[in-house]
Amino acid sequence: MTLYRDEGVVLRTQKLGEADRIVTVLTRRGGRIRAAAKGVRKTKSRFGARLEPFTHVDLQLYERRSLDLITQAETLRPYGERLVTDYPRYTAGTAMLETAEKLTSEEGEPALRQFLLLVGGLRTLVEREHDARLVLDAYLLRSLSVAGWAPALDECCRCGDRGSLRGFAIAAGGAVCARCRQPGAATPAPPTFALMLALLRGDWAYADASEVRHRAECSGLVAAYLQWHLEHGIRSLRHVERADAAGRREHPSEDPSDDQTDREHV
Repeated sequence: MTLYRDEGVVLRTQKLGEADRIVTVLTRRGGRIRAAAKGVRKTKSRFGARLEPFTHVDLQLYERRSLDLITQAETLRPYGERLVTDYPRYTAGTAMLETAEKLTSEEGEPALRQFLLLVGGLRTLVEREHDARLVLDAYLLRSLSVAGWAPALDECCRCGDRGSLRGFAIAAGGAVCARCRQPGAATPAPPTFALMLALLRGDWAYADASEVRHRAECSGLVAAYLQWHLEHGIRSLRHVERADAAGRREHPSEDPSDDQTDREHV
């Protein structure tokens, strides 16, 4: 019998049989793994509540040919407890979990930087020092950067010109100058470029002082850029609270908990 330990963040869960679950975890050493948890859906389960999405856990697992088996689980940080009562932060966190899973497509492939980004992003969300959508956009930009898809933001992605940036071309890789801009490219305001760069670099003083209209434009570009590179949508992004250019908050009508049921330092 081969036992091993690792820490990780629970990304989602799925039903398995009548009382078990398959738990998807992004771990520090082993990357994204799926493991079986026996009896966790029973009311008397020893560690069922420790294997819920958002939970940072220390795990002991038994290696098997198919799904490894979780034999112990100890909570390190229960991020979910502080997110479920705050709609903007809960939906932002849900989008983080889904993005982390999509960006670690190979099971068992080490992804330490993605793990650290996710832990840092969740910690920043629960600390409530920054707007939830800013935290999410910072996480998405940095995760894309770690994956090798960082957008060009301070120079033209086609010619390298650092002046007169006039557009944002998703397929081309980011900002484009007036000469390289092609029809169909977005035309964000210069402060939007500056905000995206600040989020990527961790300049929270600039990000927190940004105008709502530039935050809204930034969020739209980041979401579109992420989903283009992943080649499919992030379902949970549809539930994230948005702000329009006038600063009004838009609340999606769907209940984000529907997507989570039974599966689930930026």
